[in-house]
Amino acid sequence: MTSQTQLNLNEVEDAAPANGFDERWEAHVARTAIGAEHTGLTYFKLHPGKRSPFSHRHSRAEEIYVILSGTGSVKLDDKIVTVRPLDAIRVAPEVVRAFEAGPIGLMFLAVGAHQPDDGELVDDRWTA
Repeated sequence: MTSQTQLNLNEVEDAAPANGFDERWEAHVARTAIGAEHTGLTYFKLHPGKRSPFSHRHSRAEEIYVILSGTGSVKLDDKIVTVRPLDAIRVAPEVVRAFEAGPIGLMFLAVGAHQPDDGELVDDRWTA
């Protein structure tokens, strides 16, 4: 393992098509590509007017989302919050979360400690 790694997140493979989610977003899951052992990193491009394809929560992993561009909202349990560029949203593990893009789309990063098999999909009509 080298002491540093640099890559362009646009060059990380988009996981959305293989999972049937490409109509809603791109998901560039970069943890392995950048060589991180303990930190998760994903770059999302949520298409204009679309919502995340699912809601989820964790049992152990806290996540931080950083809005890069666009506007929209994030649903945190039953609360919907407007987001804009450079907003940073810390989400406790047990909070159910999902995003919605505004008219120009929403680009954001998700960063947190990597906890294998920690994510849980939640049945949520908001993302249906």
